[in-house]
Amino acid sequence: MNILDNDITAELQTQVKQAISNQTPLYIHGGNSKLFYGNTVDATPLDISAHTGIINYDPSELCITVRAGTKLSDIETLLAENNQILAFEPPHYLSSSNNNQDTATIGGTIASGISGPSRAYTGSVRDSILGVNIINGSGEIANFGGEVMKNVAGYDLSRMMVRSQGTLGVILNISVRVIPKPEQNITMTFEATQSEALSYFQNLRKNTLPITATAWLDNIALIRLSASEQVLQSCKEKVKGDERLNADSFWQDIRDHTHEFFTDSKNNDKPLWRFSLPPATPAKIQLDGQQLIEWDGAQRWIYSNAPDNIIQGIASSFKGFATHFKDATSNNAGNKELARFSELDPALFVLHKQLKNKMDPLGIFNPKRIYRGL
Repeated sequence: MNILDNDITAELQTQVKQAISNQTPLYIHGGNSKLFYGNTVDATPLDISAHTGIINYDPSELCITVRAGTKLSDIETLLAENNQILAFEPPHYLSSSNNNQDTATIGGTIASGISGPSRAYTGSVRDSILGVNIINGSGEIANFGGEVMKNVAGYDLSRMMVRSQGTLGVILNISVRVIPKPEQNITMTFEATQSEALSYFQNLRKNTLPITATAWLDNIALIRLSASEQVLQSCKEKVKGDERLNADSFWQDIRDHTHEFFTDSKNNDKPLWRFSLPPATPAKIQLDGQQLIEWDGAQRWIYSNAPDNIIQGIASSFKGFATHFKDATSNNAGNKELARFSELDPALFVLHKQLKNKMDPLGIFNPKRIYRGL
């Protein structure tokens, strides 16, 4: 199917060309489930949520190609019918601007680059991207990558669209790899201090166990394993703790930020920070709020009222990064005065600037969404 035959594609391209002609900045969005994530954009909305549909899906190819406005829920339902899943387990944040409905789209998933509990074990969003079709800053439709793994070799601009937050172009179509759905999941759990849990997670990494998620919260450690029933039975003898029943809902709530940790008003009176750290970081981060750990310690969610520069400095001291993920009021669109992401090294910022200028010469796509000056 030729995507240029699609009326909505043509309409989006027309709107972009008009914006280029008038030098009018655009705020690109889909379901707005991640409206809170990133710096506020003061620009004319460009809504891609109507640009939906499955373009190509052959389960035997382990790949699906869809339009960017397609809901994650629709994609995952189709994959489930064929016992397949998206490897990076993307979150379905509820949209505060749409009555807390599940409006998450695949375009927003790629643009934000946020992965779920399985990210450290089955791969990230960037690992799954195969190709994209975009409208660039000249109003042209451009293709990057392919539709099957054998077409992807070396450096690929399609992967640059991951976590670009719509600053490099309007994503139209996306090809991502899929993986077989695990036959069965079990979750083992036991009481542990933070240091005990982190040490245990690190020791587990030395084994060849089918781990697909780990978490620590309220002095409880949890480990999800995914495999056949026979394999999981043998795993129970090698992993500490007791099996937790009905654990799927726990991991879904962690993934979608509907767990009490993310919804309790006692936490929401502080900003939510996301720390990305080397997995072996052993030290407890001394901040004032409650903490949730994932990915063997590589991802940590922390509520804190500490000044931004202090938090960024702490993350840097552990050779990691901190993102001001969500404001204390939880569901608002963000404080315009705050920078959400860690500042880039000057040399790296120059490279980002050069890429932005190449892809979006007039700077009309989601200006300042990630970094001021881009």
